[in-house]
Amino acid sequence: MMRMRFGTFMAPFHHPEHNPTLALQDDLDLIQHMDRLGFDEAWIGEHHSAGSEIIASPEIFIMAAAERTRNIKLGTGVVSLPYHNPLWVAERIVQLDHMTRGRVMLGVGPGALPTDAAMLGLEPPQMRPLLEEYLPIVMHLLQSEEPISYSSDRLTLKDARLHLRPYSDPLFDTAVAAVASPSGAKMAGKHGMGVLSLGATVAVGMDVLAHHWTIQEEVAAEHGKVADRDKWRLVGLMHLAETEEQAREDVKYGITQWFRYFQHVAAFPQMAVEGNDIDEMIDFVNNGLGVIGTPEMAVTQIEELWKQSNGGFGAYMTLAHNWANLERTKKSYELFARHVMPRFQGQVHGTKGAAERAEAAREGLAEQQMRAVDEATERYEAEKEAKSTSL
Repeated sequence: MMRMRFGTFMAPFHHPEHNPTLALQDDLDLIQHMDRLGFDEAWIGEHHSAGSEIIASPEIFIMAAAERTRNIKLGTGVVSLPYHNPLWVAERIVQLDHMTRGRVMLGVGPGALPTDAAMLGLEPPQMRPLLEEYLPIVMHLLQSEEPISYSSDRLTLKDARLHLRPYSDPLFDTAVAAVASPSGAKMAGKHGMGVLSLGATVAVGMDVLAHHWTIQEEVAAEHGKVADRDKWRLVGLMHLAETEEQAREDVKYGITQWFRYFQHVAAFPQMAVEGNDIDEMIDFVNNGLGVIGTPEMAVTQIEELWKQSNGGFGAYMTLAHNWANLERTKKSYELFARHVMPRFQGQVHGTKGAAERAEAAREGLAEQQMRAVDEATERYEAEKEAKSTSL
């Protein structure tokens, strides 16, 4: 198994009645906490309506987080490309690449909330075609110094090019979001990008993981690209505690609001969730969607996803969700870092192997150690007796 990376996909999700200033500070605090714990990545979302996912500019948030962290990579998760001029998207991400010294990543998607798009006069059927039109422009600007021109009823570019080339050599990580449809996997394959599988652990997602990879691999080959499993990131749901009972108690804080958001507010049917009370909601998550429980349950879930992917993936991202208060959320990430991550990154193989070898050899070595102590004691007594005799 390759060394798996771990991180979070932070939309974020906050109760609309909570203080948004403090909520944004909590998000920054959580990423600082993850950086100290050794997480690899954090992807930050873009949303403009519905009152819960309150980060409007992932780029601004990433710069604030970059100044507070040392090692964790920070990505746009995602820039809703149909909302933007692709030239300025490329300009902003390259500037971030320089200012973070190569810790930035670019994730793009069509936009998840129809209420966002409606304010721009866009309808859902337009979103993926616009993403397919704009993404080649962004990738050309990032990878080539040749100018590019483009014209449509929404956008005009004339001999556009970047005046600042990327800091990363040859380029920072790029990814396309995918839920249930094959469009994300197709675009990733066409442009040699990674995939952010947001529907990785929903019931339909469990069925389409291997299918998504097959699509990406086939399309990549058609366009002279190589699909790289290390760039495939799966996003799932986790809240961990020392016991399953404690985890269930923790999420009473905020899981109901999260479920109600997807059931009644966000027009995002790909993330349909079921449950009328807290117990039903928890059981729905634990029935293949994710884990509300212990680190061992999390290990089992990731192993199942690995099998379902039919060949593996590069990273597992927990979806940041505010089911628990900040203290217990941080504890969940700590337990994940201490007990889950090492199982998939190789750190425990050496120490576990050393402990097993020491245990197997303990009985014989302990006997030798006791004999050595007895022999040393006997020598001392003999030396003592010889001294007294000579006197």
